[in-house]
Amino acid sequence: MHDPFSPTVFTRQNLPLHALLLENQPWFCARDLGRLMGWFLDERTTRKLDEDQRRTVKLLFHGQPEEMLMISESGAYALLVYHYTPGNRLLRSWLTHEVVPTLRDERQPRTLERPLLSMLDWPEMSLNLLHWQDEGWIRLRDMPYLLVNRTYQRKSAKISWWRKLTQFFRMKPRMY
Repeated sequence: MHDPFSPTVFTRQNLPLHALLLENQPWFCARDLGRLMGWFLDERTTRKLDEDQRRTVKLLFHGQPEEMLMISESGAYALLVYHYTPGNRLLRSWLTHEVVPTLRDERQPRTLERPLLSMLDWPEMSLNLLHWQDEGWIRLRDMPYLLVNRTYQRKSAKISWWRKLTQFFRMKPRMY
């Protein structure tokens, strides 16, 4: 048998989440994930998941090797849907935006040769931007949406300017 895996421990609301990357896929300790969800997760309660969404591995748990039920990233999201509570939205967001990227970045430290993905957010839309070789890149399929929005903004700006102008001339002169 091989050595136990050493997980990364994350903390949310003073509760630990033991997680690790296996075959470049994030896996979460079912017991910890269940506590964060407010639901007891064990072999029986995770039977609704597919076989590739759960597995038992030997983890270094508080310094001791222990067999732990682990849930894959897709399994964790499925459980969040099956056992929905309003707080699970924040948990899903935390897993997606903090835990998973941290696990992946620990394995592959950022280098200048590695592309980085970011999100540009405007009030009217969001757009993915890839940073690579000191340049920003936008997906070709996003360009028509970007151009249509820009054309629409120009037209609406002209209309509002035109409306202002016509309203100005429609005003009756004031007598002083």
